[in-house]
Amino acid sequence: MRGPVLFPGSFDPFTLGHADIVRRALELFGEVVIAVGCNEQKSGWMPIEERILSISMLYKDEPRVRVESYSGLTVDFARHQGIGVIVRGVRSTADFEYEMQLADVNRRLSGIETVLLPASPELASLSSSVVRELAHFGHDISPFLP
Repeated sequence: MRGPVLFPGSFDPFTLGHADIVRRALELFGEVVIAVGCNEQKSGWMPIEERILSISMLYKDEPRVRVESYSGLTVDFARHQGIGVIVRGVRSTADFEYEMQLADVNRRLSGIETVLLPASPELASLSSSVVRELAHFGHDISPFLP
């Protein structure tokens, strides 16, 4: 199946593990929409506008990747965009179990399939929260960035 596919709001572009998953999704599907959730009840570590701009800059030379913001359910956004597959990144066994449950819910709600892509083995243990903590305490995080 060819794209576009959706990489939804939990996506954190600031680690190599996530960039690896986007690269592999491009190889499989040809086009990726990175969807950044705008839930007003949640406050992230970066304002949403800055997050969207940062993600867009990472992929500025890749015309097959576009960045969109959305609110509400991921499946509703995917349907509105004409997207038939949601791609989710898996980096641990706990992630896999949670994502399998989420995939089942998405399929039941909308009929939209979910493809789980594990990060490459050398990147799978790299947690974006660890990278954010290193940055918070002033450490050089450039080796972890795409």
